[in-house]
Amino acid sequence: MTQDLNFLTHKHNKMISIKELKVKDIDLCYEFDSNTISLWSKKQWADEFKKEGTKIVGLFFTNLVIGICVFQLVLDEAQINYFVVNKKFRKKGFGSLLMSYLIKKCEKLNLNKLLLEVSLSNVTAERFYTRFDFSTVGTRKNYYKDGSHALLKEKKLTTK
Repeated sequence: MTQDLNFLTHKHNKMISIKELKVKDIDLCYEFDSNTISLWSKKQWADEFKKEGTKIVGLFFTNLVIGICVFQLVLDEAQINYFVVNKKFRKKGFGSLLMSYLIKKCEKLNLNKLLLEVSLSNVTAERFYTRFDFSTVGTRKNYYKDGSHALLKEKKLTTK
């Protein structure tokens, strides 16, 4: 899952690419996160790159990173730990492009399901995941720093 992570498509005659990020990209990831949802510290980003089975992919609009997805492969499943598209690029199909890419990659790896947590109060994200057939399979009470609950979402994959 290294070289074949380079994925190109044309959208509005602009070059879009999705590629695996490496440890040298920690600053890029931290800066992107700081300018979007401020989820992780720089040390937490560094730790993500060290985790066994973790893949970090960036969605680029020409040379600008506009989305990042962090997922961890565990046996026959993948856990999405981070999925963010820059606010300026939302509702334009970029998030769907990144999620479709992730689903196809996981299917090629013969994984059975994709898992994630999303805040109960994040209605927009919840709707987005529902469009990709993620279903709610549980709740984590007081999961986030602000005390809000997380919905546990799961998508069963059709493997070949």
